[in-house]
Amino acid sequence: MSATAPSDLIRIPVGTAETMREIAILVRPASASNDNAAFVWLGGYRSDMTGTKAVELDALAETLGTECIRFDYSGHGVSGGAFRDGTISRWLEEALAVLDHTKPKSVVLVGSSMGGWIALRVAQELKKRGASPQVEGMVLIAPAPDFTGELIEPHLTDEQRKSLAVNGYAEEPSEYSSEPDIYTRDLLEDGARNRVLTGIIETGCPVHILQGMNDRDVPYEHALKLMEFLPADDVTLTLVRDGDHRLSRPQDIEKMRGAIMGLINK
Repeated sequence: MSATAPSDLIRIPVGTAETMREIAILVRPASASNDNAAFVWLGGYRSDMTGTKAVELDALAETLGTECIRFDYSGHGVSGGAFRDGTISRWLEEALAVLDHTKPKSVVLVGSSMGGWIALRVAQELKKRGASPQVEGMVLIAPAPDFTGELIEPHLTDEQRKSLAVNGYAEEPSEYSSEPDIYTRDLLEDGARNRVLTGIIETGCPVHILQGMNDRDVPYEHALKLMEFLPADDVTLTLVRDGDHRLSRPQDIEKMRGAIMGLINK
């Protein structure tokens, strides 16, 4: 989904020289009396900050008077950079740069699909830094950690593997767009360097996972597997029997709102 840049958009440079790209950010300031953790939206692969769930998160923040931070990864939405240059490391760098620029004291990370992977990596990197913001909680919607190695590579056809070797990328028809999904060799190789399903993941915060059981992109068994790697955290898993990958129906949005409110109340 593409978007027209609103007038209050912030743009920040990330990277240097040939890797420099401008990242677009939208910030809803907190009300003067509100000291809740800021909501931070981390979108999925090929999605942007104007999608249904991102907009509903912003609407919840408005109702609560809470700060809300949304942004587009490079190659997505109204941010600069080429989509084919995207890797997990690159998009992680941008997420951290957005937090460095906006400087929230504490955050609730709301990650959708690939954004769930980014959320886990953000928490790991912030813990390494030992600096703010403090991650107070996570809501992971159809999270897809390690999707490059767990969900993409095992199912590549011989033709796609040949394209990766010869052209540096493979294409796959998309259910959500007339444009095919593109998986580059750089994305797959970098994904292996960012794997999180390799040992105990210590987020240091409560985590609520929302997962549809009719998800054809990220099977619900993947969410069950993720839970095995979160033994140290307070983790809740909500399975939506008839839910798809997007989980954007009104009843799904209510579950997202409820999960966020549950974290705030904790």
